[in-house]
Amino acid sequence: MSALPPLREVIARHGLTASKALGQNFLLDGQLLARIAAIPGDLTDAEVLEIGPGPGGLTRALLQAGARVTAIERDRRCLPALAELEAAFPGRLRVIEGDALAIDHRALFETAPHIVANLPYNIGTALAIGWLSAEWLPWWRSLTLMFQREVADRIVAPAGGDAYGRLAVLAQWRSTARIAMPVHRSAFTPPPKVMSAVVAIRPVPAPEGVRLAALEALTGAAFGQRRKMLRQSLKGVPGALAACAAVGVDETRRAETVSVAEWVALARALG
Repeated sequence: MSALPPLREVIARHGLTASKALGQNFLLDGQLLARIAAIPGDLTDAEVLEIGPGPGGLTRALLQAGARVTAIERDRRCLPALAELEAAFPGRLRVIEGDALAIDHRALFETAPHIVANLPYNIGTALAIGWLSAEWLPWWRSLTLMFQREVADRIVAPAGGDAYGRLAVLAQWRSTARIAMPVHRSAFTPPPKVMSAVVAIRPVPAPEGVRLAALEALTGAAFGQRRKMLRQSLKGVPGALAACAAVGVDETRRAETVSVAEWVALARALG
């Protein structure tokens, strides 16, 4: 690692600039990147999936932590810089050129990987929803993901606030989600207009007798009309109001007041 040139030098030598169209913002602070790489725990010889490595700042930190990294990069301008890392860490880095939204991530691994990424802002939420909607227990071991702070707050939000919604329920009903560290906008090159945060998600066994489809139907209807009472927002979901009565959820409440545990109970009652 010490023999590698500074990231700013690599970026300058390859003429790289962050692409707004690809949602890129580069992180160059080595200490900050090392802290992010440490969030999943010991990565010695562990498989890691990274999305959007760009010039390879976080990739360096993951490799230094002992991981075996598979990195998916859409921007071919970054491939020469990543090739230098492949040469510096023989057999430890595999770079795949392509669109992360179009690639079957699970098929890339024989064992469950950690997913660690400074996600491109324009695809981050879509990727996270895909990973959280996987069969359970999922094919991945943990998620350590950089989001805009607003999205991070929505993922970890408790019931009762404006940030609480479908994304919070999806992230929390069968996993733990926490903000591992805030990241100031000044840490990026170029600085984005918003603050960021790293979210750490770990799967736990799913509650028994609950189908994801039932949970999605309930929360989709309720949060789609979040200012209405449940008796109005859920009337289009067959059996939903009967489920409210069965588990003791007052149908005059609104979606944001219903806890994750109560949504799980409603989905179980819905069958």
